Formats: sequence, C-alpha cells, structure tokens
Amino acid sequence: MKHLITGSAGFIGSNLAKKLLAEGEEVIGIDCFTDYYARELKENNIKEILNNPNYTFLEKDLLKTDLKDLIKDVDYIYHQAAQAGVRSSWGEDFEIYNQNNILLTQKLLEAAKESRQLKKFVYASSSSVYGDTDQIPMTEKQRLQPVSPYGVSKLAGENLCYLYYKNFNVPTVSLRYFTVFGEGQRPDMAFHIFIKAFLQGEIINVFGDGEQSRNFTYVGDIARANILAAQNSPAGEIINVGGTNTVKLNQSLELMKQIIGSDTKIIYSKKVKGDVKHTAADISKADQLLGYSPEVTFKEALEREVNWLKKIY
Repeated sequence: MKHLITGSAGFIGSNLAKKLLAEGEEVIGIDCFTDYYARELKENNIKEILNNPNYTFLEKDLLKTDLKDLIKDVDYIYHQAAQAGVRSSWGEDFEIYNQNNILLTQKLLEAAKESRQLKKFVYASSSSVYGDTDQIPMTEKQRLQPVSPYGVSKLAGENLCYLYYKNFNVPTVSLRYFTVFGEGQRPDMAFHIFIKAFLQGEIINVFGDGEQSRNFTYVGDIARANILAAQNSPAGEIINVGGTNTVKLNQSLELMKQIIGSDTKIIYSKKVKGDVKHTAADISKADQLLGYSPEVTFKEALEREVNWLKKIY
C-alpha cells in the first residue's frame, strides 16, 4: 500500500512516517518547510528515514502543485500539514491560516474526489474546535465553539471533509488531537519551551495560573491512531484521540523538575486570548471504531521528550 503524508517533516507527520516505514509500508512525504520554525529542526525529524528505500520525500508547496497527479496512485492520505499555533492566529496572520488550513484542505479534497484508488483520507483536526466548555470530558456530539481563529480554521477543515464525503463519497475521517507531545515537538509548544528552560536554567513563563489542565497525548499514540483510522474507521466519522489522563500544567512542571533533576524560576502572567482552561477527551468512540487506546503513560512519554531534547540542547 502507498501512503501519502502532508507535513511529513513536521512533528506529527515525521513520527507517522517512521511508524509506517517500520511496518514495511511505502510512504510519500511532502513538506514545504514553512518559516513558522527553523528548517533544520524539521530536517532533523526526517534525517534517519531519508535513505529508506520505501520513503520518497518531496519538497513542494501543495498550493502550487498538481494534486491530482500527485495522489493518483495513493491508497491512503494523512493530511497533517497545517499552520499551527493558537496565539499567532489572530490579526493579519489569519490569512496564512486561511491558505494553509482551509484552502489547502479544500484543494486536496478536490483532487481526492477524482481518485478511484483512495481508501481513506485522514484529516488532522484539533481539540481546539471545542473551545471553552463546561462539558468535560469532551464528546464528538457536543456543541462546538472554538475561541481562536486557529480552532475556527481546523473546524472549517472538518466541515470540508464531511461535505466531500457526503457529496462525492471521499472516504474521509477527521481525528481531533488533544495536546500532542513527545519527540519532535515544535519549539513553540509549551513542553518543548519548558523542558528547554529546565535544561538551560532559564526562567519559565506560564500564561495563566498553571491550574489549567490538558489531556496530553503522546505523539506515538497519535501516529498509531492515524493508521488505525486509515484501516478501521468508517468514512465520514469525526473521532477524538486523547491520552492516558488529564494533567494540570503545574503538575507537569513538577514532574519535569523531577525527571530532569534541576529547578528553575517560574513566573505566571496573564492568560492569552484563545487559550482554553481545560480539555479532556472522551475516547470511547476511538475505542469502539478504531480499537484505539493510549499505550504510553504520561510520565514515560515526558521522559522520552526530555531525553530527545537533551540531545539538542
């Protein structure tokens, strides 16, 4: 089987590529190396698989690519490419989110509707579509009210996937990721920033009081969920993918301190617009439809990210 991964040099895309290759699958990886963060970090994500004979890497801007020709022989598409970041999605920069998260998804779906070989189109969505809600844990059936432009852009992608499934039978499935962490994590993400600060003795700045909680999900579990969705999910579904448990930010900082064996100063500042207070995933649907449940504990996953970052910093 031939698998196409957009955003293949990114955090989740590179981990997914490695997992598929480890299973002996043929993978085409595409990335345009946007300037959202340093190119060398993305290159580092894929350097160990570039010489794998089953991996073909293409540096392309998908908005300027003949997508029909690109996907004509592909069995599975994992659409991981996106403009990330809640805080940076406000203001004039939303145009980038519109291009990379909404328009690109629509163009890819347009190409996918012409394919007779495509078995599944897996779309990377986000728990950001839920916004601030009192309904915890979050279920796929509850009202969606994103509180950031980023969340709006991911919800638009979900809706496009469902429209193309309903009208053109494109076999889509959307996975709502809950706060992904682990090896390869982007440098703008909280755990990467915090662990780096502990390692280098820098001050940690927490937005809010640190009592906000997240359902942290290990990237290896996310990669496995993508493959299970491609294999098992009925078309047209939207499914939460979460981790082993929900943890307060202050608790995660304390655990980092224990794992790394060093302390640093933590200061707390005003909450940023678009950040939600709590997330928690109801993953019963993922269990029922995909056979998914998280395998890596929060502590073990955090230790893996610490060990990875020690090699960089």
